[in-house]
Amino acid sequence: MAGTANIKDLLTRNMRQSGIYIAFVLIVVLFTALTGGTLLSPGNLTNLVLQYSYILILAIGMVLIIVAGHIDLSVGSVVALTGAVAAVVVISNGMPWWLGVLAALGTGILVGLWQGFWVAFVGIPAFIVTLAGMLIFRGLTMQVLGNVSLSPFPAEYQYIANGFLNGLLGGDGYDAFTLFLAGALVIIFAIQQYRGRLAKLKYKQPVESFPLFWLKNLLVALVVLAFAWQLANSRGLPVVLILLAALILIYGFISQRTIFGRHIYAMGGNLQAAKLSGVKTRWVNMLLFINMGFLSAIAGIVYSARSNSAQPGAGNMFELDAIAAAFIGGAAVTGGVGKVQGAIIGGLIMAVMANGMQIMGISQSTQSVVRGTVLILAVAFDVYNKKRASASS
Repeated sequence: MAGTANIKDLLTRNMRQSGIYIAFVLIVVLFTALTGGTLLSPGNLTNLVLQYSYILILAIGMVLIIVAGHIDLSVGSVVALTGAVAAVVVISNGMPWWLGVLAALGTGILVGLWQGFWVAFVGIPAFIVTLAGMLIFRGLTMQVLGNVSLSPFPAEYQYIANGFLNGLLGGDGYDAFTLFLAGALVIIFAIQQYRGRLAKLKYKQPVESFPLFWLKNLLVALVVLAFAWQLANSRGLPVVLILLAALILIYGFISQRTIFGRHIYAMGGNLQAAKLSGVKTRWVNMLLFINMGFLSAIAGIVYSARSNSAQPGAGNMFELDAIAAAFIGGAAVTGGVGKVQGAIIGGLIMAVMANGMQIMGISQSTQSVVRGTVLILAVAFDVYNKKRASASS
């Protein structure tokens, strides 16, 4: 059939994206075996979602920054600052919880405006601007909190990161609503994949054979439904998972289906060509950093709600976890390459490894060594693929 390809052709044509999914499955299988199945137990999967959601939120924004050819070293400090602002508004001043959320989001947007101005309009490299931001916003966090932790948040605020939807549709020992949403997502995913396949065939682009196409969708459906079944048998659907899923869908659409998204990739691929093509690079950069500040604020809200406190040292090293997630998920060091779903998979790999090693009782020092090794191997794989592509052309 014209326009079809076998699995070997598809894997070799885009090994960077295919390989990350294979690696994720292998890592999950490995740590499931090493932990005696504890990794995939209902309770642990729920904790995995709650504990690493804020890193995945940061990874969504970070991959777009990296695709455009930049880096942001300040996001951990912004997480701390936005959480501190929310705490002062809600805890110290006794204001409603939603005002704390709005204050945190506004702070994140102002941070993005500040850093975007220096990068986009003054022309200072993002590395320097955000390195300065890391120091500035950490210092501001300490001043806002007076170098002390603030707690506790009201129950409504905590619900953002610790709440569950359970029992909306009943269920005997499990939450039927969680399974219903999972089934709906599987159907939507299959329809989108089918429409994408038809679009590729229309333009005579190679796609997998029809049986292979449905096998891929069946495997995805089984994974999603198995994950949902475990959550349904624990505490139900985490509210933060709904927030994370919405962000993934929104930013996946923006990056792949909008003019703004195409401009980001054009800038990362060839900045001068993008300028000559009429891309307003300054405003794209400004919007990118505003968006990063906004997502950092969401992560700050989730983190402070999860920990039920705002702390001067909150968010420490979060920027490195977000950067690692983007690179492990297939983002190129030189920009122009990377996807939101890849960054999410990269973040999940880091989360599964960290969680698995914690269950096994491995020391923090060894965990750092392992995570650093995985990061350097991911970047080395990117460099290898670029050299191979250059040699073949």
